Amino acid sequence: MEKRKKEGIRIGAAVAALIAAIAIFISLLQIEKKAFEPYEKGIVYVAVERIPKGEVLNEKNVEKYLKSIEIDKKLIPPAGLENIDPTEGLSAKSDIDEGVVLTAGMLEKRESILKELKNPVVAGFKSEDLYQVVGGVLRRGDRIDVYAVSDEKTDLVWENLYVTQAFDATGKQIESADKTTSASRVNVYMNSGDVGRFYNELNKGSLRVVKLV
Repeated sequence: MEKRKKEGIRIGAAVAALIAAIAIFISLLQIEKKAFEPYEKGIVYVAVERIPKGEVLNEKNVEKYLKSIEIDKKLIPPAGLENIDPTEGLSAKSDIDEGVVLTAGMLEKRESILKELKNPVVAGFKSEDLYQVVGGVLRRGDRIDVYAVSDEKTDLVWENLYVTQAFDATGKQIESADKTTSASRVNVYMNSGDVGRFYNELNKGSLRVVKLV
């Protein structure tokens, strides 16, 4: 009996030692994990050169403007972009400087722009048809408000219209990076139901354009 008792004590001590060893091992793993957490790496996209406002990222230019890098996770913004699909028609909502880590709020999809409209169409106007077109400097990606002017008042008729294309006097599309060439013709997204009034007001010369900043 005494022998069995001693054997039981030895087994119990061995089990207790094993449990303690496991607990210490787990504790050491947690300490090691916490020690290395600040050095964990993540993938994020950065601009390798300045991306102009309105520039649409596609398979041809995505490598020109973007690259993925591995940096400490603690340096990646909460909305940092870890994946970019150039086929989604992403465009820059504003100028993005070289070296900037891209976040979701910096880009917008064509689909999200069109969702703002019912039966969207592209409507165009010439600069000469308006009293002024913000000095002629409008580019793809700009947002504009359009006012109708009468003898008595000025009314905001269309707001936050998206400029989808701008052309120079020769009919050549002006690139987003070109900040100086005057736009002779501008295309915007608009509800199809507004097109008739838009061109009627345009023919009367009563429309004014304000660029949003």
